[in-house]
Amino acid sequence: MDSGSKRSLTLTSCRSEEVTTGGFMSGIKDIAKQAGVSVATVSNALNNRKNVGEETRQKIFKIAEELGYDLPGRRDRLSSTGKNIVFHFSDFSTLYYHDILHGISDYVFSKGYNILVSSDRDLKRYRDPSISCGCISMDFYCDDKILVDLASRDYPIIVLDRELTGDGIKSIVVNNYLAQHQLVEGLVKGGLKTFAWLGGLDTPDNRERLKAFKDVLQEKGLSCRRTDFYEGNWMEESGDQAARLLMLSECMPEALVCANDMMAIGAIRKFRREGIRVPEDISVTGFDDVIISRYIRLTTVTVPNYERGYLAAQSLIELLEGRGDYETLHIGARVKWRESSKARPE
Repeated sequence: MDSGSKRSLTLTSCRSEEVTTGGFMSGIKDIAKQAGVSVATVSNALNNRKNVGEETRQKIFKIAEELGYDLPGRRDRLSSTGKNIVFHFSDFSTLYYHDILHGISDYVFSKGYNILVSSDRDLKRYRDPSISCGCISMDFYCDDKILVDLASRDYPIIVLDRELTGDGIKSIVVNNYLAQHQLVEGLVKGGLKTFAWLGGLDTPDNRERLKAFKDVLQEKGLSCRRTDFYEGNWMEESGDQAARLLMLSECMPEALVCANDMMAIGAIRKFRREGIRVPEDISVTGFDDVIISRYIRLTTVTVPNYERGYLAAQSLIELLEGRGDYETLHIGARVKWRESSKARPE
């Protein structure tokens, strides 16, 4: 037999007991021997019975795959869940997820799967095989450990907002640092010298963008006052508040660099209501390029969110169907110069 081909483990039932056909019994003995468990335990795991611990079950699945056996139990579970996948994200109140969900839905529906969309804090409830067979997560409130513990080869999770490693988990992340570095460097090359920063919540995305901001200023021999660093929560109200604080300053900076578009939009709206001209009096930039940014003419970083969602769904379904890999996928982003910034690179 070709070593690259899959051997089949076929289970049939007779009087509530499994019997074997083909080479199943010899195969199940091989798996049991390597796993250090009984033949009955292997049979129970492959039949998805609840009397086998999850750690043991995953060990059995992994050994079976390493030995080159196909696992019909996994295909059966896909059928029994109705091929449902979960898109788990942080908040319905922002436009940020629109393009991502659009990309996910286009691929998922084309492959005959369904989507469950939720911002529920309790991701564990969806791990039940009767509810879903896999998950795409983009919830910055969700702890890393929860995602790593929930993921397995039998329940893969695609993570879009951080880089994680673990059995059954794959990350698809944006190269935040490079794009933010290019944006701030462009502002400096355009002649701007004084800056303020408005960050979001303490997430990997925010930390990368902040580091790029600080690195450019250091590279160009510029400084930023401690009082010109503001903390927000990604929402428009944060931008409004930062704008109010900046207007109280005796020396307002030439540019406000925001860690996302929604905060930048809040700041621009507040400035304009108070008669502060953008970009004549202060330049404002964002990150993400949400739909409204194109109408407000915001200089920002364009993230290919539709494509990110599409790739996430494609990666998840490939893993569910026994293809694909768990290597982290990095996605590029580019600066989109618009009228909210007075200075632009040559």
